[in-house]
Amino acid sequence: MDRFGFYLSGLFSLSTSDADQYCALIAAGSESYYAAKTLGRKYGIPAAAVMLPRGYRYDFDLIVAPAHDRPPAGECIRTVPVNPCWVEPAGLVHIPPDEHLVSLIIGGSNQVYDLRVESLRPVVEEVFLTFPGHRIMAATSRRTPPEIDAMLRSYPFARLFLYSENPINPIPDFLALSDYVFLTADSTSMISEAVSFGAAKVEVIPLPSRRAPGKFARLIDQLEAMDCLHVYDGTIGEAGKKVKLGDYLQGIRLCG
Repeated sequence: MDRFGFYLSGLFSLSTSDADQYCALIAAGSESYYAAKTLGRKYGIPAAAVMLPRGYRYDFDLIVAPAHDRPPAGECIRTVPVNPCWVEPAGLVHIPPDEHLVSLIIGGSNQVYDLRVESLRPVVEEVFLTFPGHRIMAATSRRTPPEIDAMLRSYPFARLFLYSENPINPIPDFLALSDYVFLTADSTSMISEAVSFGAAKVEVIPLPSRRAPGKFARLIDQLEAMDCLHVYDGTIGEAGKKVKLGDYLQGIRLCG
């Protein structure tokens, strides 16, 4: 309905009838874009979209879009180098203050990449050889195939978080505590979080691709040029600069 300019205000309401209590509406995700636009028009409140709202008209008061999505130029569009994200450790990982941590974050196959045991095993072995004095931990995701889980079980990780067995998320803790984080190339969200939080140096594990990697390659290439990550090539890099989204959002004012 957005494409035709139809905004059915009866579908949505604010939690209070006093619209003056709201200075802006922030929509994060496709299911919230239409609601934010509709309520914004109904109550005269600015509406902002986080990520590029594909399928919608780009007439929000503000759109914060990652560069790898190739947003068009526009007065309301602010381009940032990564997915906007918020990372908050949950206290799932603890290490003594005199010890060091290296972590592996394993995703899975998607429409572009094919995660295979033969691609990942050499990296795991190299991590254990390169960091003998570190605690080494790993975490998988809901997309990680069973054969990868089985391969990871064969290594002496200090802790192994298998999503298939216990769906918790230690990644924020890994980012907060690790000296190095190794993560597979299949998730722009995981990469964005890794280069936006903590102090870990970031190694991205390349994967066999089924087709041109598109936005994944654009994101990785840009962040490598910014020295925020190193694409693992058999050697370990020193890329650890962090993206501060606030630097890219200066001057934005929706309220007041």
